[in-house]
Amino acid sequence: MARAGLTAERVVRAAADLADEVGFDNITVSALARSFGVKDASLYSHVKNVRDLRTRVAVLAAGELADRIGAAVAGRAGKDALAAFAGAYRDFALERPGRYAATQIQLDPAAVAESPGHLRNVEYTYGMLRAYGLSEPDLTDAVRLLRSTFHGFVSLESTGGFGHSRDVRASWDRSVDALHTLLEHWTS
Repeated sequence: MARAGLTAERVVRAAADLADEVGFDNITVSALARSFGVKDASLYSHVKNVRDLRTRVAVLAAGELADRIGAAVAGRAGKDALAAFAGAYRDFALERPGRYAATQIQLDPAAVAESPGHLRNVEYTYGMLRAYGLSEPDLTDAVRLLRSTFHGFVSLESTGGFGHSRDVRASWDRSVDALHTLLEHWTS
């Protein structure tokens, strides 16, 4: 029987909060149970195991990221959409590091197919890039370029990897400008 007050949604949200505090790789059913003041067994009526818990956090985080990106890019196109998309991505990664890490894990394809957040992130990304006149296979290549650039930058930024005195935001803005120029001139 489920412990009073605990729901799957509450458990997953608490796990996502815990991930932001201690790191996504450090969330466990035991750590989460301790945060609720219950035994591990109390959570197993809500999640199957730590893999299920982490998958659910990834699905939640993908939805939250999609909400931010969708709101940022609404009504924008071209460079404005790219800058808004990039800004929402960066802000999410820096403000919600555990959730962001969850969005980077490889999930079972069935979990992705059932995740509205994952699907919306794909739609927003491809929609923004179509405004540059890209079609396959260029779309896939451009998605990979953006994702690796954004991920690399925020990963370095979040760990203090940019030791130069130049303002990191200025470097970010120049990177986004360079990506825009590249996308405008993309050729197969």
